[in-house]
Amino acid sequence: MELELAELAGLAASAVVSGVATAGWEGARQAIGELWRRAHPERADTVVAELGETRDEVLVARRNGDERAELELVGEWQARLRRLLVANPEMVPELQRLIDESWPAVREREPRAGAVTLTANASGSSHITMSGRDINITKG
Repeated sequence: MELELAELAGLAASAVVSGVATAGWEGARQAIGELWRRAHPERADTVVAELGETRDEVLVARRNGDERAELELVGEWQARLRRLLVANPEMVPELQRLIDESWPAVREREPRAGAVTLTANASGSSHITMSGRDINITKG
């Protein structure tokens, strides 16, 4: 069950962090606010304010081409959402519904657990070597 909660939290975190940097900002803010108001009404305003800080950080990261910063933010929100679901398992269907309704493209672009996606672009006389696991290269 823990793995399923982590995966669901990861999907939602990816959707939230992606959404805050787009026109989906208000929807992400509202969705997160609703979840926390149901589970921890005393913390809801704080969490929504923290989501606003996340938005600022994502916008700066995207402007600077800093993918790592954005991935770290996804990790932070995944941990928050996972803890919320562990403490409130009755919210699992609600979070799943929010993902399906608010961010339907997330399921299509998110790789499945254990999947490896490699992408490379080369031009001219470039040489690319990619591996999803161990690789041994001998040039002779």
